[in-house]
Amino acid sequence: MTASSPSALDLMDQWQPPPRKRGPRGCVMLALLVVGALVAGAVWVVVSLNDREPVPVKPVFTVPALTPAPRSAIPGDAGPLPAEAAKDAWIAKVSENTDIPSRTLRAYVNAAEKTAKSAPRCEITWATIAGIGRTESQHARHDGSRAGEDGVVTPPIIGIPLDGSPGVMAVVDTDKGALDGDAKWDRAVGPMQFLPATWKRYGVRANGDGAAPDPQNIDDAAMTTAKYMCARGGDLGKPAGWWTAVLTYNNSTQYGQEVFSNADAYGKAALKPEPAPAPR
Repeated sequence: MTASSPSALDLMDQWQPPPRKRGPRGCVMLALLVVGALVAGAVWVVVSLNDREPVPVKPVFTVPALTPAPRSAIPGDAGPLPAEAAKDAWIAKVSENTDIPSRTLRAYVNAAEKTAKSAPRCEITWATIAGIGRTESQHARHDGSRAGEDGVVTPPIIGIPLDGSPGVMAVVDTDKGALDGDAKWDRAVGPMQFLPATWKRYGVRANGDGAAPDPQNIDDAAMTTAKYMCARGGDLGKPAGWWTAVLTYNNSTQYGQEVFSNADAYGKAALKPEPAPAPR
């Protein structure tokens, strides 16, 4: 069976008129139409953007540098710890007002809360723990690290080898590299920068699940900081105790003043009232 020949209707359906050539005037008109459309679009975008409410820019959190003499004062009041029912909202507010990530702030608050029950005479505040955390690792964010929802900091934060180089103390390895990966020299580990030997003595597992304390876990690190400072300073609600604890952490007046400035600024940020809603 052979294919039938195309009918006249088929041929007419397939016929296309030859393309018309545009003269110079037609090209000009087309160009004007394109330009007009572009201008109209640009005007619409500008008008639309102007109609939108401006997006508020979060101000950069600054810490005024305070230079109190050692043992002369303690940071300003950080206010009471939030009630359990209000904790989430409180953390969201303070995290918004400061440079502290909410997950890390929760670890500081929980450490202060648990310490208030286990060592009520210590009087350590979440703001002091945060002051240490900011100086030691920018709240677990050193060199791109971060604390996950499980509290584990990734990548792990590990300090320089304490090998006696200029300006660096010499601390020969004490843990066969188990915590710091260095079997020759010790290195400070975790967001709160503990030496392996100190961690072995004071390390605390914050959630009490029976696992070994992990210096790379922000909950464990914050709890251990509270335990260590309370053991060293006694009553941190008094200048002598506060400064003894901080200078034991790092025996430097400049370091103590930096932590003091941090803690004082965080306390003020926590007490800052909620802004009134903007009129509409």
